Amino acid sequence: MRICKVIGHIWSTKKEPSLEGLKFMVVREKDAKDRPPFVAVDLAGAGEGEEVLVVSGSTARYAVKNNNAPIDAAIVGIIDTYETEKAGKK
Repeated sequence: MRICKVIGHIWSTKKEPSLEGLKFMVVREKDAKDRPPFVAVDLAGAGEGEEVLVVSGSTARYAVKNNNAPIDAAIVGIIDTYETEKAGKK
């Protein structure tokens, strides 16, 4: 799992039937500004600016209940707060 921030959303025509009805968001891994943003299916109802938990690979396909879907990442939770030893409470 990765902690990411939602930075946008995608409007597109879905030509793959297994993607019908899914919402796509653009996310960037937290504290990884050198890495490009990526697209994740939103299963949690996240909005722009929110910090989210993202799973990838087969775990993302399992989360959308379709192991054959062409999905690489899925938002599975919205973060309310978290703590780290280095940064303290957020």
